[in-house]
Amino acid sequence: MSLRLSLGLVILSTTLFAQPDTDIFLMDITTSDQGIKISNFSNISNNPGYDSQPSFADETLLYAGTVDNQTEILAYQLNTGTITQMNKATSGGEYSPQLALDGEGITAVRLDTTGLQRLYYYNKTGESSRMLKELQVAYYTFNDKNTMLASVLSDDRLDLVLADLKIEKIDTILQNSGRSIHNIPNSHAMSYTLLNEDGNYDIYQLDMATRESFFITELPIGNQDYCWLSDSKLLLGSNDKLFLYDLFGNGDWKLAADLSIYKLNNITRVTVNKEGTKLAIAAEAIQ
Repeated sequence: MSLRLSLGLVILSTTLFAQPDTDIFLMDITTSDQGIKISNFSNISNNPGYDSQPSFADETLLYAGTVDNQTEILAYQLNTGTITQMNKATSGGEYSPQLALDGEGITAVRLDTTGLQRLYYYNKTGESSRMLKELQVAYYTFNDKNTMLASVLSDDRLDLVLADLKIEKIDTILQNSGRSIHNIPNSHAMSYTLLNEDGNYDIYQLDMATRESFFITELPIGNQDYCWLSDSKLLLGSNDKLFLYDLFGNGDWKLAADLSIYKLNNITRVTVNKEGTKLAIAAEAIQ
């Protein structure tokens, strides 16, 4: 079954961190030529407020979660099921947490009450220090210890930039980028999204050696998020279902799993661990 593209318009909001009442759902995943199989499904946050932006970090799942009406960096331990806060609370909210490339700390975007939005590094004790001091980072992914691809605030849009962290050099690649940026497995390439003329998001591959971009596919109407299952397969969530795109397939997003039995809806963020055995999603729980 293909996910049909219907007419519509995806509007890029300047409110980057609107906060729906979402939870983090974790499950085991098995991939085969026939699709994917889901097991051991659980709501790991089960918390009023905004819980989203999951990111695997070894034996931990990081996410932005609500604590006392504030968005903090939370870590769910896969082995024990315990949840801990990884940052010292500030007046701002923390978003988009990721394991830092030093394997020790964590990075996240902080949105201060003053409107200042910057990328920070958090050490083991939760203390933070600002990175790329003048760059208003919204969404980001590190390619290596010195290179970051990010969508940054620029007027009423997002611009895709390539940042050299060592010398703090910023190169703007294009305008009207999206929020889903990834390393492509088993390659020296990254992927990003770009708002097209129809108001939908296209996925592109960026060759990190040549800086050339190549079109991959268009995301279904209303979708901004996806992840890589492998170097040739992409996964996304729409409503209460998961859809798969195979680069060597017929060019359609195909139904991979129906999650309606788990009483959720409006799946947004999706992420898979590096072994491809666990999947985390952000979605709204149906009471």
